[in-house]
Amino acid sequence: MIQTVMKVAVAGYSGLAVRAGTEVQIGDEKIAIFKLTNGDVRAVENRSPHPKGGVLSEGLVSGNYVFCPVYDWKISLVDGKVQAPDIGQVKTYEVLVEADEVYILLG
Repeated sequence: MIQTVMKVAVAGYSGLAVRAGTEVQIGDEKIAIFKLTNGDVRAVENRSPHPKGGVLSEGLVSGNYVFCPVYDWKISLVDGKVQAPDIGQVKTYEVLVEADEVYILLG
């Protein structure tokens, strides 16, 4: 079976602020992208899994984690899992950086 992957340009790498979130939208999906201190770029859905939600692109970034700005839930930017004692998960997206362009891979 052949899987089709869609590559969507979402931002310029050099224009992303380190440890700050940026919201992008692809179709109906709102995605938060983060440039980490090690230069990696991570992407997760832009809504906290807390029942009342929160916009993750406005969260504080520390290492590979973002903290929900409303409920302070600690969420991994690698696998999307909420850290204990809270539970939940957000969708993560594969990111590709080529030259100075950041792409989200959907497939």
